Amino acid sequence: MTRRRSDFGPASQFSLLAVALLLISCISGDEIETTSDDYTQWRGPRSDGSASEFVEPSRWPDELKLEWTVEIGEGYATPLVIGEVVYAFVRREDHEGLVALEANTGDELWQSGYSAPYEPGEPAAVHGAGPKATPVYRNGKLFTVGISGIVAAFDASGGELLWRTDAPAEPPYFGAASSPIADKGVVIAHPGNYGPLTAFGSETGDVEWTAGAGGFFASPIFADIEGVRQVISVTQEGVIGVSFPGGTLLWQHPWKGDQGGPTPVLHGDTVIVSGNQQGVAAFKPVRNNGEWSTETVWETTAVSMYTSTPVVIADTLYGLSQRARGQYFALDVGSGGVLWLGQPRAALNTAVVKAGKLLLLLNDDAELVVARSNRARFDVVGRYSVAESATWAQPAVSGKRVFVKDIDSLTLWTVD
Repeated sequence: MTRRRSDFGPASQFSLLAVALLLISCISGDEIETTSDDYTQWRGPRSDGSASEFVEPSRWPDELKLEWTVEIGEGYATPLVIGEVVYAFVRREDHEGLVALEANTGDELWQSGYSAPYEPGEPAAVHGAGPKATPVYRNGKLFTVGISGIVAAFDASGGELLWRTDAPAEPPYFGAASSPIADKGVVIAHPGNYGPLTAFGSETGDVEWTAGAGGFFASPIFADIEGVRQVISVTQEGVIGVSFPGGTLLWQHPWKGDQGGPTPVLHGDTVIVSGNQQGVAAFKPVRNNGEWSTETVWETTAVSMYTSTPVVIADTLYGLSQRARGQYFALDVGSGGVLWLGQPRAALNTAVVKAGKLLLLLNDDAELVVARSNRARFDVVGRYSVAESATWAQPAVSGKRVFVKDIDSLTLWTVD
């Protein structure tokens, strides 16, 4: 079933079903508690591409079960799943904002947004004007970074717009795509026209601190390295580590961050980065006598990633290289050695999700490839068609549910 939703305006009134669902999910005050199968931010709760509580079926079916499809709005943001509510960050006409749906039925609970006219630059026009950055959920609030770099906060229970930043005088030419993270009363993002790493107070939107140069496509992550909590982000001048919550620049590693690139991947204390035609590099931030520096662990040009972020399973890095017009690969995460390369022309882009020892690979042509992690070969279990238009957004995998966002629709599939 497909349903068209109305344009954004002020937060719409609740249905009785919405009230009941949100009362159930609110444990104390207005805070919606999270559970182990919630999907709360870009690349999942741990920012490492993990599915949330996925259990592999004893036998993979010939087809996944279609539960519902809703025409919801334009954009490539990953939907979030909190309890029995799924949130989608989308564009409708000249507005962008959030839509909350009842997860089991797709029925709309509320919608809320703001005016945000935007015209993408010519190279990015093929991907439309919808938001690309995935929201983050923390303590009853949803934080978004819009396509023009507007940072906003919404109440998750009713959609009230709590605060928002102004649009930059000059919008980002390729559109803002770096997803925010949040913790300890701040939301951290690269705002505006590819601005520096910036921490906003989650209650007020006031700037707490800034660090480093401007960002581009890659999203920041939290990390604990040598016992120090920090934020790692790829800027246009290099990869940086910033103390958290303090906001002090600890270290900087040379890397050309204006060439697109996936979100940094953390494996122990090793940071793995890539970029458009730049190959892949792994390095370690180290501290000696209180001073930080970085040490290169390995580099390879055998594979390279533009926007597809890889995952680590055990001792192997799996992903999609832009080489050979899209080629799956496996690298030894310790040495960077190539274990295998798949067939060429596999996809322009794939969203990589790990679920135990499984890989769930959502290609841009709406094909979901299920494969087993295998250091010897590309070990495909099944292939499924999961949308009717291009799928550039990361899917949200929650339990047996797979939420897929295509160009303007959101679909729920289940794996029995």
